[in-house]
Amino acid sequence: MNLKRIFGAILTLLGIVGLIYAAFLFVNSSTGTRNIKTLVTYGIIGVIFFVSGIGLIKTTKDES
Repeated sequence: MNLKRIFGAILTLLGIVGLIYAAFLFVNSSTGTRNIKTLVTYGIIGVIFFVSGIGLIKTTKDES
């Protein structure tokens, strides 16, 4: 297995975890006390990791 594909899979999983955690914080915070900085930070980092991981997996060619 290619090392770049493994790293891409790890980045993708970290991105999914970041997005799920941001959604969890959004849903479980009360109406007036949402911490916008935390939500935006986890959301943006999750999207960046997810997109870069998927891109790395797609662009890496299989070795024969």
